[in-house]
Amino acid sequence: MINDKQGQMLLKMARAGIAEELGIPVDSTQIDLNHPFLDVNQGLFVSLHKNGALRGCIGVMEPIEPLKTGVGKTAKLAAFKDSRFPPLAADEFDQVDLEISLLSLPEKFEYSAAKELVQGLVPFKDGVIIKKGRKQATFLPQVWKQLPDVHSFLSHLCIKAGLDADEWTKGDLIVHTYRVHSFCETQ
Repeated sequence: MINDKQGQMLLKMARAGIAEELGIPVDSTQIDLNHPFLDVNQGLFVSLHKNGALRGCIGVMEPIEPLKTGVGKTAKLAAFKDSRFPPLAADEFDQVDLEISLLSLPEKFEYSAAKELVQGLVPFKDGVIIKKGRKQATFLPQVWKQLPDVHSFLSHLCIKAGLDADEWTKGDLIVHTYRVHSFCETQ
């Protein structure tokens, strides 16, 4: 388990990665890449918020890369490659707050009917991945704040995956759940 001090260091690493890409000097003296926790492979998401609204969010579900390199790469992707937003501009750098979500390993959620899916999900705790064929999408647990109703949450997740909004009611999606440990610059 990563503690708050280590989480704050991850946030500094993420901000330094974005600053580097923008050509903005940053003080990296508080980042010590020799900490053993940085060698752990970890699934993670980096989210950017501007004035409380999402400004970019990209992540890696599986623990394929150590935090030491994954945090900076993922931060840059969230800032510059999220297709829902234009790339972050240098004049926005000081206006965004960063959030890092470290993911548990996704676990398959077994169900045969929509009712079981609705009853089995834990709002505000479960991150959810849905997949059907080549289409898939995920919502972090933080999305429950905007979509607290399970039906609405699942419908929006289906739309995000490029499926019909009611696809979750048919009982044939592959569903995985996971939990996150998140760290925010604004606490």
